Amino acid sequence: MELWLLYATGAAVFAALTTILAKIGIRNVDSHLATAIRTMVVVVFAWLMVFVVGSQGEIRYIDGVTWVFLIFSGLATGGSWLCFFRALQLGNVNKVVPIDKSSTILTMILAFIILSEPVGWLTVVGMVLMGIGTWLMLALKKDEGEKAGKRRWLFYAILAALFASLVAIIGRVGVAYMDANLWTAIRTMVVLPLSWLMVFTVGSQKTIKPVDSKSWVFLVLSGVATGVSWLFFYHALKIGNASHVVPIDKLSIVLTMLFARIVLGEQFSKRSIIGLVLLTVGTLLPILL
Repeated sequence: MELWLLYATGAAVFAALTTILAKIGIRNVDSHLATAIRTMVVVVFAWLMVFVVGSQGEIRYIDGVTWVFLIFSGLATGGSWLCFFRALQLGNVNKVVPIDKSSTILTMILAFIILSEPVGWLTVVGMVLMGIGTWLMLALKKDEGEKAGKRRWLFYAILAALFASLVAIIGRVGVAYMDANLWTAIRTMVVLPLSWLMVFTVGSQKTIKPVDSKSWVFLVLSGVATGVSWLFFYHALKIGNASHVVPIDKLSIVLTMLFARIVLGEQFSKRSIIGLVLLTVGTLLPILL
């Protein structure tokens, strides 16, 4: 196995583990507090990446307009994380993750509308397959739709995907020239105070003491898994072609579903499996062909 393939596979594995570890960690923890705790760990890894690539010196060249975009990028990232973890706390991984991945569709649409980026037929086909796949995976049983409370996770998952799309668009508009690692580190620094502000706004700080050691361990491990995934992904891109590395990273959704079945015992219907296949093919189609 070539080294870049090993790194890319590692990035996908740890990206999948991030969600599973977080799901376990937030079972008995307020989602806002869980996001804040995890963000502290991610910040460390984000800046570690900056110093690994040596891009810390670029900070002095950031102008005022770019700082504005960086702040908005951080706010959108924070919104995405807060909503994603709330959705993850309320719903199953096999329902929440497909919507989170559907942010790819929203990003393509926004890029076409806002940035006038061309959309080829392969991209359109990919978007359609992703949409159908997501719909198949989200199909609820009749009794699940009776109570509105059972669908609260859906509201937060959609918001998470929307915010994630905005992060990508802001990145293309305002900070495209920056090193991606530095951009990630700075916007993560914006997320940190935002997440703790949410904690104190809703009064979640009162629940810190009751958090059991198991939850602390899994939340920290989730942050570590995110950082390790970033490190592997960077090294894969450094020695391999992006056109080969990115598709493998996108396959993390398949691994996430697999881990959800093995670790969390979540069930999959034939319809969900077909949806996962279509979602995966739709995600990879514009990249591979």
